[in-house]
Parts: sequence; C-alpha cells; structure tokens
Amino acid sequence: MTDTNSQYDTVTTKCEDIFFKKTKDYGTAWRILRTSSLTDQIFIKAKRIRTIQETGQNKVGEGVEDEFIGIINYCAMALIQLELGADAPLELDPDEGLALYRRKIADTKGLMQKKNHDYGESWRDMRVSSLTDLILMKLLRVKQIEDNEGNTLISEGIDANYQDMINYAIFAMILLSEGE
Repeated sequence: MTDTNSQYDTVTTKCEDIFFKKTKDYGTAWRILRTSSLTDQIFIKAKRIRTIQETGQNKVGEGVEDEFIGIINYCAMALIQLELGADAPLELDPDEGLALYRRKIADTKGLMQKKNHDYGESWRDMRVSSLTDLILMKLLRVKQIEDNEGNTLISEGIDANYQDMINYAIFAMILLSEGE
C-alpha cells in the first residue's frame, strides 16, 4: 500500500529545498513578476514537458522532473503574490519567504487530502501525459480569468487553479518515481 502523504512530503521537501536555496542565491527577485507573468512561466514549463513527452527528445538537458518542480515552485510563488499583493516589499527575508511557501504548500496538501478522499486517488490510474494536459488546461483557464480581470461567473478562482496545478505536478512526480 502506498502512502500518498509521505510521497507528497518527499516531493514537496525537494521542491522546498530548491526554493530556499534559490532564495538564498537570488533573493526574492520573483516578487517583481505579476501573477500573469508567473502564469506564463508555468505555461512554458508545461509546454516543454508536453513537447518532451510527444517527441521523446530533450535537447536542453533538464529533465521532465525538473520542469514539474518548476511548476510547483512557480505556482507557490503565484499564490504568495496573490496573498501579498503589489504593495508588499519586493525583497523578503529568506526565512519569511520560506514560511509563506510552506503555508501555501500545506494549504494545497490539505486540498489534495480532501479531493483524494472524494475521488479515491483516481490520479494513480492516470498517465503522466494526462496530468500534463490537465496542467495546460488549468493554465488556459487561469489566463482567461486573468484576461477577465479576475472575474468569474461560476468558476473557482485563480488560487484554486494554482493549487490544482501543484497537486497535478506532485502526482506526476510520484508516478514518475514509481516508474509510470
């Protein structure tokens, strides 16, 4: 029996480590980005994953797993940006940035646990390529919501879409680690 919670934690610990080390190297330069720019960064990473999946070729060197980590971390940054807004200081103390990151990941894990209960871990029967497609679909939804200045009639907001993308990317990494 697999333990989704511990697998989830293994993935997020790796992502958090990269986030914190890059914060130490670069500060929080990403704070200059609008959420729409972060959405575009996530889109680039998801499109690259899909291209590699479709062609079987990787000419840059960084693997699919690295791109899923990038999706997770950029989504966490976007969630932080949504919370802090443009008026917050550009430069955050690395420990403060890490605390915000951890809170966003913990909230997203809580959402995963609720959905996993209701959906019976159906993601375990999915293909990594389908999870990539779901991330791309969520990105197109986010872009549309951004183009509508955040207004929706019935749909969940941007933050819920970022959380879903984090969870899909983590599921993909778990499946990859299991040899999907």
